[in-house]
Amino acid sequence: MTEERERLPLEGVRVLELGTLLAGPFTGRMLGDFGAEIIKIEAPDKADPMRQWGKQKDGEGLWWPIQSRNKKSVTLNLRTPEGQEIFKELVKEADIIIENFRPGTMEKWNLSYEQLSEINPKIIMTRTSGFGQTGPYSKRAGFGSVGEAMGGIRHVTGFPDRAPSRIGVSLGDTLAALFATIGTLTALNERHHSGKGQMVDTAIYESVFSVMESTVPDYLLTGYIRERMGNILPGVAPSNIYLTQEGTYIVIGANADGVFKRLCEAMGRPELVEDPRYQTHHARSDHMTELDQLIEEWTKTQKTTEVLELLAEKGVPSGLIYSAKDIVEDPHYAARDMIIKTEHPVLGEFPMPGVVPKLSRTPGKVKHVGAESIGKDNAAVYGKLLNYDEEKLKELKDKKII
Repeated sequence: MTEERERLPLEGVRVLELGTLLAGPFTGRMLGDFGAEIIKIEAPDKADPMRQWGKQKDGEGLWWPIQSRNKKSVTLNLRTPEGQEIFKELVKEADIIIENFRPGTMEKWNLSYEQLSEINPKIIMTRTSGFGQTGPYSKRAGFGSVGEAMGGIRHVTGFPDRAPSRIGVSLGDTLAALFATIGTLTALNERHHSGKGQMVDTAIYESVFSVMESTVPDYLLTGYIRERMGNILPGVAPSNIYLTQEGTYIVIGANADGVFKRLCEAMGRPELVEDPRYQTHHARSDHMTELDQLIEEWTKTQKTTEVLELLAEKGVPSGLIYSAKDIVEDPHYAARDMIIKTEHPVLGEFPMPGVVPKLSRTPGKVKHVGAESIGKDNAAVYGKLLNYDEEKLKELKDKKII
């Protein structure tokens, strides 16, 4: 293997990761997957709560090894003047700061972007919060759940005869992390030209709103407000879940003209293509309910495996609704290394999602799970970057600075 292939694309980029829980740390996780050096900083008296989140095994939280993978763990009390000065020394050696505190927190600690950019003009400060750094709501506390609500996605999630529902994962935080990562890499690339850093301001509600498709022009231009529609999308048919002979639900998406034709062939009903009720995209939308009934009448006569094979053969997008069990047993996940196993010091072989996206020449890599003990890398990081010796480290620990 050549040296070029061994080098990860973000090697040489140093990131100081502040904050807790999901949005900020997820951003650090993605940068770390592609080789950035991630130094996760936790308060010595208050570890990241995610260390204990999720199901536990042998006293170990099962979220933490995933979200903190590839990261170094150090402690630093940013609420103290001495801790703040140490952080400023670290900033001189860093490229990126990730933080997801409530706006105003970094300023309260004398660690504003303006102050830190004076120390290091190249520093990129990626800030994720519920409502952004400006605006009338900026000082509000804002978890991912609130961002999902005010970003609009909860209004359209669920069934029309029930209250709005949440998605079964922390979607708001994750979307914010994705946009924060895009912003960070964009700023990093721009720095190659200007030599200057900048602030990346990511709001959870905006990240959610950005994926809300045409909901705003639908309302402003036609007066239509998209509501909860269950398993369908308004105006898109057929695209639903359908029961098979064994009582299993499968998803079929055949809303494009050519795909609908192939579905009709698979069903043995080629005449439906010429039926005026189903001949065009808009016609199928107008007759969505009866079309879904026709399709399910057919799928109920079919065995799950056989109907999925037939639909795949005909080029009709379809699939099972996977649980975790289905995922870990699926050969396609395995073939694309989407479930990788990394050694955990307590739990042994630890399974977790693989790296996304996949680069052909310099793919990302998970080198290790997150540090099981808080501040595990204090000596290595402070010794290397700030030349602190053992006596200095002991002094700082005794003073509860680290």
